[in-house]
Amino acid sequence: MSEKTMLLALFSDLDPAARAVDALREIGIKDDHVNVIAGIPITEAMMGRPKHPSNVPTLALGGAVGGMFVGALLAFWTPNVYPLNVGGQALIPGPPSVVVLFEMTMLGMLISTFLGVFLDSRFPSYEPKEYVTEISDGKIALLIECQPEEEKEIETAMNKLGAESVKHAEAQTL
Repeated sequence: MSEKTMLLALFSDLDPAARAVDALREIGIKDDHVNVIAGIPITEAMMGRPKHPSNVPTLALGGAVGGMFVGALLAFWTPNVYPLNVGGQALIPGPPSVVVLFEMTMLGMLISTFLGVFLDSRFPSYEPKEYVTEISDGKIALLIECQPEEEKEIETAMNKLGAESVKHAEAQTL
C-alpha cells in the first residue's frame, strides 16, 4: 500500500466546511482521517461529526472522591489522634467538619479536572504540527489524510463546495 498524503482545504465559512465533511464521508474518508483546524472553538455537533470521548468527567469524579477521603481524614481522624478538649464542646465539631469535607472535595475535583484536561489535550506536544496562517484570520481548514489515488477526487469535491484553496499540507514546527 502506498504512503498516505495530507491535503489542506481552506474555507472562509463554517457552513461550506461542514458540507465538505459530509462530502468526504460520501467519498469514503473516515472521520478519524479528517481534522478540523480553526481559530475559534467549533464543536463536533456544528460540523456534524461524532462526539469525541473524554476521560475528564471520570477523572473529576475520582478526584472528588479522593478529596472527600482526604477531607474525612482531616475532619475526623486528626481530632482523634490529637485530641484538644475545649470545655463543653464536642471533640469533632459538626459545621467545621462539613466545611473541611466540602473544600477538600472541591479541591480534589479541581486538581484532577485540570490534570485531566491537560492530559486529554496531549499537551505539551513537541512534534511538528500542520498549521496555516490564514486560520488566525478566521478561516477554517480541513486537514485530510488520504491515499494519493483519492487526491484528485477530494480536490474536485472541495473546490465544488467552495474551498478557497486545496493544497498539500506540510508539517512545521511552531
